[in-house]
Amino acid sequence: MPIQDFIESKNIRLDQQLRFTAEIDKMTSILRRTMLIDDSRRENDAEHSWHIAVMALLFTEYAAEPVDIGRAVKMCVVHDLIEIYAGDTFAYDAAGNKDKAQREQAAADKLFAMLPKEQGDEIRSLWEEFDAMQTADAKYAACMDRLQPFLHNTLTGGHTWVESGTNRASVEKRMAIIKEFMPTVYKWIEQNLDNAIQKGWLKA
Repeated sequence: MPIQDFIESKNIRLDQQLRFTAEIDKMTSILRRTMLIDDSRRENDAEHSWHIAVMALLFTEYAAEPVDIGRAVKMCVVHDLIEIYAGDTFAYDAAGNKDKAQREQAAADKLFAMLPKEQGDEIRSLWEEFDAMQTADAKYAACMDRLQPFLHNTLTGGHTWVESGTNRASVEKRMAIIKEFMPTVYKWIEQNLDNAIQKGWLKA
């Protein structure tokens, strides 16, 4: 049923919230490069966001600073909403990342304006905080965002690494926030990087 069939409630605020809720269903159609662990297909943005939100509940004991789990989970849930319009940009796509910031800012302007102002401002603020990676909550959420696809790669024969011809240095750069904020977890990262090199999943 298309959005044109939406029946208005006559409550402007409620209608804005309902229309936004319908719009973000489009996340289920935004495919990422990451393969599901069962190797059946690529995951979508909604699945990724759910996965890292649950992860955020699990790993706070390894964080270098105290983390507000509630705020971190919120960031995990909203961090990719703008990809409804901007699309998913693969982490190791140098060309695609050149205009990523501009595309995502334009998408944020369009998407968050759909909500009542204070709610749109709140979600945009969380998205911007996540993107800046300056606060403890944002660093932690960013660690989850990087840890999840890394884990998937270790369990799918390095699928996205092999497909893109990624080298170890590029992955280490992306994992730097984990090295800084979750050093115990980074030791596991290093073990898996060594294994990926040995198996030819990553270029040395």
